[in-house]
Amino acid sequence: MSFPDIVPDLKARMPELRGRLLANQKLGEFTWFRVGGPAQAFFMPADEDDLAYFLKNLPAEIPVDVIGAGSNLIVRDGGVPGVVVRLGRGFNDIGTPDNHRVAAGTAMLDVMVARAAQTAGIAGLAFLSGIPGTVGGALRMNGGAYGAETKDVLIEARGLDRQGNARTFSNAEMGFSYRHCSVSGDVIFTAATFQGRAGDPDQIAAEMAEIKGKREASQPRNRTGGSTFKNPPGASAWKLVDEAGCRGLKVGRAQVSELHSNFLINVDGASAADIETVGESVRERVKAHSGIELEWEIKRIGVK
Repeated sequence: MSFPDIVPDLKARMPELRGRLLANQKLGEFTWFRVGGPAQAFFMPADEDDLAYFLKNLPAEIPVDVIGAGSNLIVRDGGVPGVVVRLGRGFNDIGTPDNHRVAAGTAMLDVMVARAAQTAGIAGLAFLSGIPGTVGGALRMNGGAYGAETKDVLIEARGLDRQGNARTFSNAEMGFSYRHCSVSGDVIFTAATFQGRAGDPDQIAAEMAEIKGKREASQPRNRTGGSTFKNPPGASAWKLVDEAGCRGLKVGRAQVSELHSNFLINVDGASAADIETVGESVRERVKAHSGIELEWEIKRIGVK
């Protein structure tokens, strides 16, 4: 399917725009699941100033969604109305580490932040290497792995609100909780600063290698979307899925992973509907078996 083309009108409103603005761009190629319909308008800003200019001139009635690495995302088959923003080169820098701090743009992969910290002898950020996403996603979801979370190391985050105004948020102002931050969804995070501590580069490298080994041994690698459901208080999502007999469950060409039952897989040519349906089937079976209602951790956007 395709949406009415709003790009010519947007470009007329924004003659000084420098980033790429495309109509009906397919989004499947930007997600790990490799599924989903198009974005009505797809914008890749050149830098923070370009993004601010775009937001200031974008009609208020046009919705905006933001995607990063697409590692924890389902784009529904009907596509996404409005604008989808994807941050790229202008947002993937890492500053020179100083005072055991690392500053990075939000398009930078979490693992690259961990590597920069390791090289600089900054401990405390190795867990980021176990999060398969970008800094922006880690901020929005309080990303965590192997016993640590973004809230444990963030000093501040910078972003732009829906009107294109620059905003800065302290750790406390982020309102972090489990896989969540309370900053308005209209804010697009553009940069973050993390605090580590003095450490030995070799020891940090060994810690990162251990994390990598654990991930590769326990998690599927192809056409998946990261952890599907949040862990309920005092329980593990994967155990609840297992106990409900859902490991390996298939719907269409989507499947619950045999390797790790809190992961879904696009086996071969699944639709977004297949993937979401198998996830909802798991939720129903877990609810019936244990009385616990699993919450999606994977973000789902667009229309069915």
